[in-house]
Amino acid sequence: MAKGFADTDAQCRSIVEDVRRGVFSPVYLLMGDEPYYPDMVCNAIIANALDESERDFNQTVCYGMDVTVEDVITAARRYPMFAERQLVVVKEAQNLKRIEELAVYCGHPLESTVLVICMHGAAVDRRKAFYKAVCKVGTVVESSALRDYEMPRWIASFYASRGLDISPDAAALLAEFAGTDLSKIAVETDKILHNLPEGTSAVSVGDIERNVGISRQYSVFELTKELSYRNAARALKVAAYYAASPKFSMPMAVSALFTHFYRILKYGALLMSVPRPSPSDKAKALPGVNPYFYKEYDSAVANYPLKKCMAVVALLREYDFKGKGGNAGEATPDRLFVELVARILN
Repeated sequence: MAKGFADTDAQCRSIVEDVRRGVFSPVYLLMGDEPYYPDMVCNAIIANALDESERDFNQTVCYGMDVTVEDVITAARRYPMFAERQLVVVKEAQNLKRIEELAVYCGHPLESTVLVICMHGAAVDRRKAFYKAVCKVGTVVESSALRDYEMPRWIASFYASRGLDISPDAAALLAEFAGTDLSKIAVETDKILHNLPEGTSAVSVGDIERNVGISRQYSVFELTKELSYRNAARALKVAAYYAASPKFSMPMAVSALFTHFYRILKYGALLMSVPRPSPSDKAKALPGVNPYFYKEYDSAVANYPLKKCMAVVALLREYDFKGKGGNAGEATPDRLFVELVARILN
């Protein structure tokens, strides 16, 4: 079973620490839907396995589409020249035909070779010999894609690992900007750190707005907040500006609203059965939601009781269909979206 992101993060940081100390496995299998962690480990190995002077003769970096299994095994079985080890890296290894045949080498790897198999958006069959061989002699990293609701928590954890505290609303705003692209978040974080005053330990919404180029004022994150509190005038204004953005996507916007109202529905169901829920009860009903936002959901449940919330979900399904070209008439996506928000409020 795939590990949760906290386990994957801890595993990869441990691997990076090991390679910086010169401790290597003979084989690394880096795979999964999310490329951030496989790339992080792969780059750390390349940076630390060899000195600059040793790389000309002892480093081989190739791509799965350009080589055969036989080429990889032949390279891995060479001995290093004037160095303690040699490094063989196969990038985009999901394109390597008959990859399972690497089990022949992985069953008896050369101690002086570090072989890295890096796959993007794919994984090998865990039931077969190749995967089992790597598990016995080497290291396997499997990085599963995160879900939207997990992103604010991942961002908070990522910033904490860099000695920074990011406010919950700033994390939510950054998650809205980057989606589930962890590499994009890492790049934007480097940009933020470069521009923050030295010694800064906390990152706010203002820091995200100034350095990332997204405004909370007219974001879907702000829209869901205004809808929760039924601030009609403000919600319609935010919806109009948000829908006018060049990056606006009706399906993505409706999906974000659906996630929000589905959480309200689940939270409302919890309150019907447990009028005074504990923090753990709330966490189960609102997965991925920072406790900082529970107060907003208390208001949302009051403003959208069960029947109203179910009616909103039905509206979202209707406008999702329209936004994908179904029975929308001449209405443009931005007009459709504002109309949807108006109907939610009414």
